[in-house]
Amino acid sequence: MPKPDAPTEDQAEDPAKDPTEDQAEGPARETSAARTLLRLWPYVRPVRTRLFGAAFVAIIASCTGLVFPLVLKWLVDGPVADRDLGGVWLGALLLLLLGVAEALLFGLRRWLVARPLASVEASMRADLYRHLQRLPVAFHDRWASGQLLSRGTTDLMLLRMFLAFPLTFLIVNGTTIVVGMVILLAQDWTLGLVLLTPLVPLVIACAYFEGRYMAVARRAQDQVGDLTTVVEESVLGIRIIKGFGRHRSQARAFHALSHTLRGTELVKARLLAAIYAVIMMLPEIALGAALVLGTVRVAEGDLSTGTLVAFLSTALALRWPVESIGFLLAMSQESATATERYFEVMDAEPESSVAPVATGSSAAGGSGLRFHGVQFRYPDAPEDAPAALDRIDLHVRPGETLALVGATGSGKTTLTALVPRLHEVSGGRITLDGEDIAEMDRERLRTLVAVAFEEPTLFSATVGENVLMGAEGAAGDAELERALGVAQADFAHALPQGTATQVGEQGLSLSGGQRQRLALARAVVGSPRFLVLDDPLSALDVHTEALVEAALRRVLRDTTALVVAHRPSTVLLADRVALLSEGRITAVGTHQELLRGNAEYAWLMSGAGGAPATGEADPATAERGASSAEGADLPAADGQTEAGVVSAEREGLR
Repeated sequence: MPKPDAPTEDQAEDPAKDPTEDQAEGPARETSAARTLLRLWPYVRPVRTRLFGAAFVAIIASCTGLVFPLVLKWLVDGPVADRDLGGVWLGALLLLLLGVAEALLFGLRRWLVARPLASVEASMRADLYRHLQRLPVAFHDRWASGQLLSRGTTDLMLLRMFLAFPLTFLIVNGTTIVVGMVILLAQDWTLGLVLLTPLVPLVIACAYFEGRYMAVARRAQDQVGDLTTVVEESVLGIRIIKGFGRHRSQARAFHALSHTLRGTELVKARLLAAIYAVIMMLPEIALGAALVLGTVRVAEGDLSTGTLVAFLSTALALRWPVESIGFLLAMSQESATATERYFEVMDAEPESSVAPVATGSSAAGGSGLRFHGVQFRYPDAPEDAPAALDRIDLHVRPGETLALVGATGSGKTTLTALVPRLHEVSGGRITLDGEDIAEMDRERLRTLVAVAFEEPTLFSATVGENVLMGAEGAAGDAELERALGVAQADFAHALPQGTATQVGEQGLSLSGGQRQRLALARAVVGSPRFLVLDDPLSALDVHTEALVEAALRRVLRDTTALVVAHRPSTVLLADRVALLSEGRITAVGTHQELLRGNAEYAWLMSGAGGAPATGEADPATAERGASSAEGADLPAADGQTEAGVVSAEREGLR
């Protein structure tokens, strides 16, 4: 079966580029590889003594190899010419000792660099992971997870290899070439100048190669990140792929990215082949010319046989240092792009962990949770797009539970994300007990506010560890059991190892309702002062929901809570209700007040699936919505809640 032609260098560009690729190729062209690699110095500095020591040992070992030709010259012009058998054995012993010394020195070099370079890689990976935890949610929304993963694995492996081999041997081979050329010129300056002839063309070729190869290497590494993203999404979404029979389309997407990466790698291979051809051809031509000229001079008696042998042996000893320049430069370019990609993430502005100096403006904020003219616009939103939230004024009194109701896309989740500062407000301010959250240390803020999201996220850890993530300090079994009881997550005790059972990646070994209950338990385990719940009961059946609501009522008595609600049964947990419509609070009141006085709210509570087409509904529509909400959902929910209270009391929930 014929294979498609590899894309050209221009066609090898990946169409699905990550957000950083366009801005990354500019620095790749403008910043030299050496300047980029210098950014590694803070990580290398703690181990610089061993690295410099290893480089010095390697230089001694490499230069030891240049002594071989001098011994050969002595052997040929001395013991061999004089037929001195003892001298021949002495020369052979010297060559053997030099070979053993060279091998031992190179072994010592490898031993010296192994441990420090492993520590450099571990330190860089730890810093990257720590920095990723401190970056704002908006950063993670923009970046593909595969791009971040490839920077923490493939790129760091390239940097460790660079520090272990290319960095050292660019210095070692450069020194060896200089020392070797001095020896060659000292032996015969005419032949030495012949071998120096390719120097200028080689420098020009390497300079041209550097710029082109760095751009292609960067493109290939970005495409590896894209490919990693596809693989990761396919693994995490395997249930969707199998459920909808989309394995062929996913395979096609993977093949397309693989084919694009293959084309880019072929471009790299062609560039390497070209530079190798130049680097190997020019010195070989010069060496051949020197050999012819040297042979003629030996025949004419102008040059001794030993000198010619030593000269050619020295030139051959310099072949590997010269020929290695190509792949050492290639590895250096790839390492420079890996360094650039690594610091693209490290240079991203993290969330500030230190609270700014208080301005005194927050003292008059009042108690509880309060929104003061809050506005929010997503950073990547078009300039002419309306704000996601516009002039939000809302007060959740101490100990009060406020339900937030609105149609899909009205901004409910965005509003809840502002309280723990997952996003920063674009205007206005939010206060907790009169203190502006923008002037609070983030760590302190997030110990005061606990959150549970509609889409629960669990980690590859035990049930107990997942729940106790929400507790400040060392929480014990009593707190764990109380939280599981509130969330009606007693199923955890029936798991194979109870609360010590590993839930697996993303918690996908559990049902959606089980994951949601564990996420709710994580939110309440620390008895937070402020609780933000984003529709935390959406995946529960009505009976379990009633039991959870009954237990939650006890928790919410001492907590200031903001609860996103879509169902009347969840609304009944709240003391008051706020209606959010198109990014603005349009009504606040009790459930019954809004049900009878607000057409949009009645429409939402009727289960019609969304807000009416206009801001007002005719009285008949509003009345039908109110009747539906009161006559169908609410009494049933009340009955379930009452039954849940009785059940909870029997279980001894506190």
